[in-house]
Amino acid sequence: MRIRIVGAGAMGRGIAQWAAAAGHTVELGDVRTEAVTEAAGFVRSMLERAVQKGRMSAGDAAAAGDRLIALDDPWAEGPDVELVVEAVREDLGTKTEVFGRLEAALPATAVFATNTSSLSVTRIAAGLKDPTRLAGLHFFNPVPLMRIVEVVPGAATRPEIPPLLTALVESCGHRAVTVADTPGFLVNHAGRGLVTEALALLEETVGDPADIDRIARDVLGLRMGPFELMDLTGLDVTAAVIDSIWTGFRHEERLRPSYLTPNRVAAGLHGRKTGRGWFGYGPEAAGPAPEAPVTGDPDRPVHVLAATPAGNDDAAALREELTAAGATVEAGAQPSAGALVLVPVWGTTVASAVAAHGLPAGRTFGVDPLPAAGRRRVLAVTPAAEPAAARDARAVLARAADGGEPFAVSVVRDTAGSVAQRLLASIVSVSASIAEHGLAAPADIDLAVTTGLGYPVGPLAWGDRIGAARMLELQRALHATTGDPRHRPTRWVTERAALGLDLTDPGTSPGDCLDGDGDGAV
Repeated sequence: MRIRIVGAGAMGRGIAQWAAAAGHTVELGDVRTEAVTEAAGFVRSMLERAVQKGRMSAGDAAAAGDRLIALDDPWAEGPDVELVVEAVREDLGTKTEVFGRLEAALPATAVFATNTSSLSVTRIAAGLKDPTRLAGLHFFNPVPLMRIVEVVPGAATRPEIPPLLTALVESCGHRAVTVADTPGFLVNHAGRGLVTEALALLEETVGDPADIDRIARDVLGLRMGPFELMDLTGLDVTAAVIDSIWTGFRHEERLRPSYLTPNRVAAGLHGRKTGRGWFGYGPEAAGPAPEAPVTGDPDRPVHVLAATPAGNDDAAALREELTAAGATVEAGAQPSAGALVLVPVWGTTVASAVAAHGLPAGRTFGVDPLPAAGRRRVLAVTPAAEPAAARDARAVLARAADGGEPFAVSVVRDTAGSVAQRLLASIVSVSASIAEHGLAAPADIDLAVTTGLGYPVGPLAWGDRIGAARMLELQRALHATTGDPRHRPTRWVTERAALGLDLTDPGTSPGDCLDGDGDGAV
């Protein structure tokens, strides 16, 4: 295939490298001829690096370089061009102008694709005489390494174009997911679940950025915590994406932005690129403060109590773990005088358990029962907690069985569900909302998130690990405890919990119940 790429910046040159290495003839153009020269040199240097690392043969790299054609004029006639990929700056007027000029220069048979990450594909296509020829083809940076591409049909896109683009992407070694033309498409939309909830936790002073990041990594198993991720992406970029998606979905509460970000953006606290964001960077930056050492009494007796009848299994599991670690775990219905009370909470608060069961407020603490990916436990303290008792509870939770490595123990403010549960509930809820609105298929959601965001498992599959009924219990408890509509249960989870279906199951649609002619005859 002969492909023309217009825009020789980071995305354009990445797409050029990807397509040329896969065997396609690539024309690379830009209004700045020096940008084309620089991009072509960069692509050839990356091909040489691939040879040095043993990823390509010298012959294949040379052939790929020969297939790269630098254009003096991006609007040159191209009778043999079959596909155009636009990768210019994110501005509707600029993109509309680019495609208008290309439409005049290239044959009507050429398919047009925009690499936009935030603009409406339909609105871009509306500027064409023939809007049916354009679709979105959203790559991620760096293109050769990020092996996922979003195929986005606009409202007028011809039905044969998305399958054609999907086949092209997959023939070149990447994975393709088909996504509705909605704000943020799929990956950016799904990614809001983590960062918006992390910012909400920070607003509520549940923990500081380092606390929340440690829990995200060690309990949920994420490679980067949400605040590390915002610093890497750039808070200016993250805030703009959050705002655009929230606005685009007409202020959907589940996607609500934080009041914390505008001032930080205005102050230039953008992250790594400015040397300071949520954390400091550079040779003189101190970085996140280390965790405080464990100093309490690990032998202080503890009493484990279920907050609700549904939490009996969580309480029994914690008793078993602490007993195996040599802790003094009391039996019986009531704690002894002076014993610590540990309450596994699922979507509820420790404070509510104190009130419901008449527990000693100064020495009652919450423990997150969510299975941890690493060796970390989370202790929740209320405003009534005795600091010395909290230190002892931390020491008890740090104990490990059979002389194993002690657990790290994060101390956070009491909140409904604790940190990891709220992050996970938001991750699952946002993706379940994407599925229930038919914006992408469940399998595509999980594929895009694991590939594009690096999560250890797709959001819907993650929910299945917990179980649909258990996830629904968490959503309902968070909503009831906080009253915040951001936590309301999704229809997708509610239905599947009631019907015994997995969250990854697309289920039966009305169309599935009709015959091939759509008349319902049997």
